[in-house]
Amino acid sequence: MAQRFVTIWFRHLLTDWFILRQPALRHVPFVLSAPDHGRMMITAASHMALLSGIEPGMVVADARAIIPSLEVIDDQPGLADKLLKAIAEWCIRYTNIVAIDPPDGIILNVTGCAHLWGGEMKYIKDINQRLKSRGYDTRATMADTIGAAWAIAHYGNSSPIIENGCQMETLLPLPPSALRLESDTTDRLHKLGLHQIRHFIGMPRTALRRRFGKEMILKMDQALGNEEESICSVEPIEPWRERLPCPEPIVTADGIEIALNLLLDKICKRLQQEGMGIRQAVFSGFRADNKIVKIEIGTNRATHNPKHLYKLFEDKISTIEPEPGIELFMMEALKTDKCFSKQEKLWDTTTGLEDPGLSELMDRLTNRFSNQPIYRFLPAEHWMPEKSFKESISLSESPATGWMIDRPRPVQLLPRPQPIEVTAPIPDYPPMNFRWQGKLHKIKKADGPERIEQEWWIRNGPLRDYYAVEDEEGQRYWLFRSGHYNEDRIPKWYLHGFFA
Repeated sequence: MAQRFVTIWFRHLLTDWFILRQPALRHVPFVLSAPDHGRMMITAASHMALLSGIEPGMVVADARAIIPSLEVIDDQPGLADKLLKAIAEWCIRYTNIVAIDPPDGIILNVTGCAHLWGGEMKYIKDINQRLKSRGYDTRATMADTIGAAWAIAHYGNSSPIIENGCQMETLLPLPPSALRLESDTTDRLHKLGLHQIRHFIGMPRTALRRRFGKEMILKMDQALGNEEESICSVEPIEPWRERLPCPEPIVTADGIEIALNLLLDKICKRLQQEGMGIRQAVFSGFRADNKIVKIEIGTNRATHNPKHLYKLFEDKISTIEPEPGIELFMMEALKTDKCFSKQEKLWDTTTGLEDPGLSELMDRLTNRFSNQPIYRFLPAEHWMPEKSFKESISLSESPATGWMIDRPRPVQLLPRPQPIEVTAPIPDYPPMNFRWQGKLHKIKKADGPERIEQEWWIRNGPLRDYYAVEDEEGQRYWLFRSGHYNEDRIPKWYLHGFFA
């Protein structure tokens, strides 16, 4: 399939932006200016100012001699790039690959996209109409190459679409500057009487390269399609992305559900063919008022089961506000992983962590109660209780070591040990009572000590002597003494956990 590109030229990008914020400027000539070597120079001129002979590059004083009432506004450095980037991100509704083309353009790789809008002409028309409705004077064109599309946008007077393979005949009557050449090169071409591309495109390449440099040959080849030209998208290209444009804006929950089902079916079929599954996905809706609404889900194990994924999104559909209508839906798999289908046994069933039902249940609970996520913990290779476990990244992760089950451990372990006041015989007898949060607990039963020390390669803290104790109310606690008793220092006591 031949590649297709769209270039969008903003004829008055900066001045259009100022008019949007100050509508009164629409009816007066005005310019933007910036200091340059002690003089105020015009950097951009409105349409009315251009009609009066004011052009960028003029001195403000000279422009005021032509129009005494000329409105002069300070230019904002970097504003053009910020505007182009914001508009380029908005244009992602039309294609995955959108790049800015400073100082006043945007480039879209639209290969395989136009049919979703009913054809290339409707595609171009939709882009132009929407940008003009936002207040920008634009010209969007489409061709097989970026160079040809750019040339017809800036200098062409014919159709905004160049048919496949027709860039040569379209470029011939255009001036040399349509090839995006440097001004010095175009000036030299004009001095030689080469006023149109047809006058020199057939000349020997060696002569052109010797006279005008290799850059001119490169631009010609890029415009004709003999040399590939790459662009840098404003957003990383997601390989797993599906789009669904709507003939009419969708405002109902039923319409959103239908779109969600269609996109999940499409992306899951692609993932299944590649042996991949979704770990994280986002469902986006592009509204008619240029806002984007989205919902996001995650899974514990990679899956390409559209029914299961739909159930995860279903609980969040009510949070989507479609007004004044969603014109385009998009599904993106932000994170994927290998997804292998396991062979089923006739007389055996999958149980435990390998049971897909468990994974799907955890996915539904995690996405429904996102503020209270579900964790799975695995043993870690550390002796200290607070370091002896770690959070698992998935259900399929295997433990590096086994759980320590030779000694009792509390059901609930505090994130940080809490200091307590203890009365205890020395040196190694269990405590008789302890005070925690202002309450005195008299100990009825005790077991210990169990000595736990840091690993020899760490050694960044004192040893601990742990005791399992039970108070008069039957509550059981896990206490420890930090360090040895000695004459110079009284060790501190801490509460670290609770038994059932």
